[in-house]
Amino acid sequence: MGYVLRVRLASFFTGAATASFLGLYILYKDYKVAHESIAQRVKRLHEPLDRRISALESLKQGETSQHVEATE
Repeated sequence: MGYVLRVRLASFFTGAATASFLGLYILYKDYKVAHESIAQRVKRLHEPLDRRISALESLKQGETSQHVEATE
């Protein structure tokens, strides 16, 4: 009986370890997909904001150069 019990326990723990590894791998892949999705959303939100900031900075530079010309 001792040998059969050891084989069953070894088989059980091997299966449990395999299931744990597979579960962790699936969670890791899911995490990576979610992270990529969030990164793309943030990038899409930042692109229009960056364009607006660039436009405002160019307007400010134009006003500054006009102000400098007026004072000279």
